Amino acid sequence: MKTNRAVRTPGGLSFRVDVRALVVAVLLLLVALTASVVLIGTGDFPIPAADVIRTLLGEGDPGREFIVTELRLPRVLVGLLVGVSLGLGGALFQSISRNPLGSPDVLGLGQGATAGALVMIVLFSGTANQVAVGALIGGLVTGFAIYVLAWKRGVHGYRLVLVGIGVSAIVTAVNGYLLTKSDIVDAARAVVWMTGSLDGRDWDQVWPLLALCVILVPLVLANSRGLRMMEMGDDISYALGVRVERVRLLLMLSAVLLTASATAASGPVGFVALTAPQLARRLTRSPGPNLVASMCMGAALLVSADWISQRAFGAEQLPVGVVTGVLGGVYLLWLLVTERKAGRI
Repeated sequence: MKTNRAVRTPGGLSFRVDVRALVVAVLLLLVALTASVVLIGTGDFPIPAADVIRTLLGEGDPGREFIVTELRLPRVLVGLLVGVSLGLGGALFQSISRNPLGSPDVLGLGQGATAGALVMIVLFSGTANQVAVGALIGGLVTGFAIYVLAWKRGVHGYRLVLVGIGVSAIVTAVNGYLLTKSDIVDAARAVVWMTGSLDGRDWDQVWPLLALCVILVPLVLANSRGLRMMEMGDDISYALGVRVERVRLLLMLSAVLLTASATAASGPVGFVALTAPQLARRLTRSPGPNLVASMCMGAALLVSADWISQRAFGAEQLPVGVVTGVLGGVYLLWLLVTERKAGRI
């Protein structure tokens, strides 16, 4: 069975569609939306899925409408957007570095965003919005430092990963120092934020993240052909007319913005950016970057993990970052063993 089909438009343009990748992306999107509906109905006041859908369509009673649209829907939307951002950011970094370990978790972008948030919490006792801005700035500064330090007639594979690991170690030490300088109240607040949680998220976190995704997702998808060519090597990409360094810089900046903004909205939710692209690639069986499938996988993973945490321990007792950290850590160990057996590390 062919997985690629040629599609011709009325204007005479033609392009190929990977049918399997499209089906996988649609199924993952359905999983994410189904988990979202179930998650909205989960809590101290359970709501059946059918009533959740009716309420979202404007046919619910005032009590359920308040619970769904004001209390639970923003949390779920933040979870979906964070999952999309981390899945896409992870796919970009892994494709650019041509390394399954080249994700924001390993490169230190999450730690950089954490450093920015800790500066605002510990040194300035900042508000929630100021902490989010600090996390965004910290992620951008860390991404710029990694790019500059990894540059040597271009940015390539393992050099990017190794520089990222080194920067991550340095920033982690800085974060530990900031915690030791904080008082007990700020330290407790910082530790809660560093765990990664969707608890208490409202529309103030939804709109900035949604606006950023609306801008960056089409921009990244528009450059997906260049990214696919770059996976074959810079020389071949140049020969095919791809402006390699320009495309690489644009996509790396987009990945850093997506990762930093997701961290600013929910805290450092670990391993979604690492696992989502790899799981998407295994499901699609496609060697390309699998950007759309990675986004849908990230959203499905994060919302499902949040549902697991609420069902098992309650909405406020186990942050979603703990669940993704445990699952992602197990997956990372399996990935390392697999890569070692294959002789790639």
